[in-house]
Amino acid sequence: MSMLALGLGLAAALAWGVHDVLLRRISQGPNVVPLILVVLVSGLVLVTAAWLALGGTGSLTAWGWTCAGLSGAAYVTAMFAFYRAFDLAPVRLVAPVLGAYPLLSLLFAAVQGRAVSVAEWLAVTAVVAGIALGAVIPDDRDMTPAQTRRALAWAVLGAAGFAVTFLFGQIAARSGDPFLAAAATRGAGLVLILAVLAALRPSLQPARTSLRVLLGMGIMDGTALSLVIVSGTLAHAEYASVASSLFGVVSILLAARFLGEKVKPVQWIGIALVFGGIARLAAA
Repeated sequence: MSMLALGLGLAAALAWGVHDVLLRRISQGPNVVPLILVVLVSGLVLVTAAWLALGGTGSLTAWGWTCAGLSGAAYVTAMFAFYRAFDLAPVRLVAPVLGAYPLLSLLFAAVQGRAVSVAEWLAVTAVVAGIALGAVIPDDRDMTPAQTRRALAWAVLGAAGFAVTFLFGQIAARSGDPFLAAAATRGAGLVLILAVLAALRPSLQPARTSLRVLLGMGIMDGTALSLVIVSGTLAHAEYASVASSLFGVVSILLAARFLGEKVKPVQWIGIALVFGGIARLAAA
């Protein structure tokens, strides 16, 4: 079952890697709320369609609905922090911090009573270290200490948001229909974003000018998040969270293949570390 959880996490990493490559095609800026709105709506349509195709008759307990709501709120927070961190700083600075959420996922598993071996901690540490090396990308932007602190703060918030998203999303999945849990998570996130839109009334122009790209991002994001949440019904569900963190490595490889970006030697070392850590988890 650990292999299945890893497989779902790797599939999620692939989808998020495509999401990130698409993200590079649009200009973000500080007004990211409309972008998140389109991504959430298109992903919600996809996940709801999948739930209906599978019968659409499942249910969740009251606690499951609560956890789905918490997961959705955490995910919106993580997405906002993710977009802001990448807008403020180069990948090499914020990606290692954002990619560190597997350590929190493993910590949450330990807090819930699952015995975590030293080998598992070392494997996850190798994954995070590999992601950090993989993010060593040259960037000519100079940053002041204040800008660096602000970017890192957003990155820390993003990492915590992703870990909390997966924690409560997987708990919701175990309380009933896992696909309904995935749809409910996105639905809760959408409600939160609509409330923010109503309060701030930002311009929707960023979403209008990049609608097709955002729809693609939403499909990839909805697929990825659903895979990680559905894995909550499996043994070692935290492995899916760990494997999904490979999205940074996947985006580097996809950018090299389709955007012509070169992969530095140190990045190949990081990629090897990542897959070595995943292989060790698969053998656990």
